[in-house]
Amino acid sequence: MPENRPSEKDEALSKLLQTWKPEAQLPPRFQEAVWRRIECAETARTPSLLQTLAIWVERTFSRPALAASYVAILLVTGVGAGYWHAEGKTAKAESEWRTRYVQTVDPYQMPR
Repeated sequence: MPENRPSEKDEALSKLLQTWKPEAQLPPRFQEAVWRRIECAETARTPSLLQTLAIWVERTFSRPALAASYVAILLVTGVGAGYWHAEGKTAKAESEWRTRYVQTVDPYQMPR
């Protein structure tokens, strides 16, 4: 089983690395250029409208209570709209049936 003590070679390498000093100079305005590149990368990653909408929906529906309330509101709205639309058609059909019944019972009510 290997021991966890560094060997003499590791100690020599460690001392050599501690004495080493980099001699290269950074180019002028290096930090400014780095921050400019970071800024450009962040602005290039702005999500589109569709991605923004998808992110909003994902965050919204990740909360169960809010998701259930949205589903309930949409369900009630859909049922209400369907009832309102069907009521109009039913009223029109009933009026037409009444007219036809009267025409079948009273021959003088026939259309000319």
